[in-house]
Amino acid sequence: MTPNPACCTSDTTMRDVANLMREFDCGSIPVVHSSAERQLVGTVTDRDLAVRGLAQGLGPDATVGEVMTPDPVSCLPEDEVETVRQVMIQQKVRRVPVVVANGVVVGIVAQADVALADGAASDRDVGQIVEAISEPDRGDLDLER
Repeated sequence: MTPNPACCTSDTTMRDVANLMREFDCGSIPVVHSSAERQLVGTVTDRDLAVRGLAQGLGPDATVGEVMTPDPVSCLPEDEVETVRQVMIQQKVRRVPVVVANGVVVGIVAQADVALADGAASDRDVGQIVEAISEPDRGDLDLER
């Protein structure tokens, strides 16, 4: 996992979160209740910015709260790699926030982390993860939000 990831709040503008993604070279940012508490309330991805934001006519000053995915699935630091892999497959997500028991964000696990975990997944397993996550399901994207 990547420890202590960059986070934003739902009031952060799309421009500012895009700059965070550029600065930290990532495509997903956990959305937290406040910068001080870091309690997970959502996630925002580069795809959210493009599809739920720009494609719907929102400008760079629109807030993350308008395009984020609320109440995302998460995992705990002590979860096994296989558990995280199953979450990614079932939820069709490439990144999973890591939270402690009170919901505070302490990390994020990306598809690449699962692939690189020492002995955690074979090349075949990684291929299956990528295939399962990437399989299109048009019903998953709510463009009306």
